[in-house]
Amino acid sequence: MMPKWLDAREAAGVGLALADQFDLAPAETAGSGRLGPKKNRASAMEDLLSRADADVRGLRLNFYKKARFANSFKWRLIERGVEPAEADIVTQSLILHLARNQVEAASTVPPPDARMDSRVDGKSLLARANKALAAKDLARAVEYFEEFVSLYPSRWDALSSLGVVLYHLRRYVEAEQRFREAIGINRECVDALYHLALLTQANPLDAEPLLRRVLNINPKFPGARSMLGLMLASSGRDREAKIAFRKALKGSPGDVDALVGLSKIARAEGKFDEASTLIQHALQRRPMLTAAWAALTADRKMTSADAAWLEKAETIVRSGLGPWDEAELRFAMGKFCDDVEDYDRAFANYRRANELLRSVGGEYDAQAHRRFAQDMMSTYTATAMATLTGGGSDSAKPVFVLGMPRSGTSLVEQIIASHPLAGGAGEVTYWLDAARAHHDQMRHGILPLSTRQKLAEGYLHLIERRFPQAQRIVDKSTANSDLLGFIVSEFPNARIIRMRRDPIDTCLSCYFQHFSTGMRFTMDLGDLAEYYKTHQRLMTHWREVLPAGTLLEVRYEDLITDQERWSRTILEFVGLEWDASCLSFNETKRTVSTASAWQVRQKLYTRSVQRWRHYEKFLGPLKELRD
Repeated sequence: MMPKWLDAREAAGVGLALADQFDLAPAETAGSGRLGPKKNRASAMEDLLSRADADVRGLRLNFYKKARFANSFKWRLIERGVEPAEADIVTQSLILHLARNQVEAASTVPPPDARMDSRVDGKSLLARANKALAAKDLARAVEYFEEFVSLYPSRWDALSSLGVVLYHLRRYVEAEQRFREAIGINRECVDALYHLALLTQANPLDAEPLLRRVLNINPKFPGARSMLGLMLASSGRDREAKIAFRKALKGSPGDVDALVGLSKIARAEGKFDEASTLIQHALQRRPMLTAAWAALTADRKMTSADAAWLEKAETIVRSGLGPWDEAELRFAMGKFCDDVEDYDRAFANYRRANELLRSVGGEYDAQAHRRFAQDMMSTYTATAMATLTGGGSDSAKPVFVLGMPRSGTSLVEQIIASHPLAGGAGEVTYWLDAARAHHDQMRHGILPLSTRQKLAEGYLHLIERRFPQAQRIVDKSTANSDLLGFIVSEFPNARIIRMRRDPIDTCLSCYFQHFSTGMRFTMDLGDLAEYYKTHQRLMTHWREVLPAGTLLEVRYEDLITDQERWSRTILEFVGLEWDASCLSFNETKRTVSTASAWQVRQKLYTRSVQRWRHYEKFLGPLKELRD
């Protein structure tokens, strides 16, 4: 018989019923998957919270029932066509509202005599919880903390401690819920804020403000400064990241995370000796540091003489790591095995790494990507592009190099940026951010001229500030592939270079690369195949509808076998005179904040062509891909 506290069927049923009654507003019925205008949304939320107050009051939700209630509610919204991100927002608002009501009820109703007895029990429970935590009996600690917060739901410190224990047990969904409850009661609960940042580190835009709140409350909170540096570095803000890392080291000279962070920036700047020295310093302080040990494989080809590296990596993995740490080391182990041509073992490590990232990053929504692509193709048609009444700017300064990740975009950026009159801005997120800000409007029509002019002005200010003397500035964000119609409506005179590479090599290289969990499609071969098909469909559309002379397609395999011819073609296309320095691009001194930081500083090589043949028996859905 199921224990009563685990029987969450009633809670799940209430969650489904509330989701079915939730008014999604008119926009949803059009198939957009988005909630309606703010006014409609606010009214729908008010109605939802009112219903929830009445329907949930008698359920006595413990942590398990609350999780089932929330999951049932969220997934029914998604089934009804709401985008997962929107469903998350509504679900979190509902849970926080219920938690606040629970706290208010507990604080305004005087406890009866029976509850007076439970106060003694509560004190004992908290002592037992802390004792179990000290003994590293995490399962027992969760049990005691759960019982304690059921008695005292307003004890934010206990909620935060419970979240930390759940975090270490890798029960991340439950941990996040407890952290948010603690913060809802006390906005200055630094432990909860910091651990919530750890949980959201896949998205620096979410993690950064949490870390800044931690540091505003406690500037010396352990780990917060160096983690902020990592978030800034992952967003391409290397100058700010350096400041954060150096402040962290000033306060704690042995901060190994700051040392590793500075080494990554040094690597991006091409200072590989400096990066290696920083890594060695980190390993001297913490010999089993995952990030430092993994970094030793990044900047050279490993050989059988490095077997000791793999042996220690295996030891570190067996020591028991969290999913992010183990994934980072598994990717490095995969590279080692690939370098020494142990392909079966390499693929096993890459597969494990991606499984770990997928377990914390969530699944890729191929259907949502296909819907977005269809909206782009329906909005930015040949007729619409041909009848545009001017763009946001007539500047020819921006050059957009795009395509699939790992298709050679960093190489082309490096070639152009080696020209004395050009600059390479790396992966600029401006247009992705702009698309999010104007999401509904851009999916169903071209933005007004005044809006496009404002966006174009903001973009030019951003890139010209970095390269004030450059005649051409390269933006190599691959996410721009989905947004080409939108971008060309802003800059009709910009030049666009689309990189094409063998699709199986491209997708396999994505699978072998440690991307952030925001790029969910790279963590599964089936998802990669679906993503590539949608990408190819979109690129075919752009090629057909963009004005003649706007788009140049370059095959990676052609570029590396006929470097000078294609380099000349590329420079002519973007409107730059030939300069021989573009042939020695590997000697150019500049920051490259992508996975290709080491490769683009090497002379061209062909060993990556048809690399997939070493892994043919593992390819599965990738075998069907065609360029």
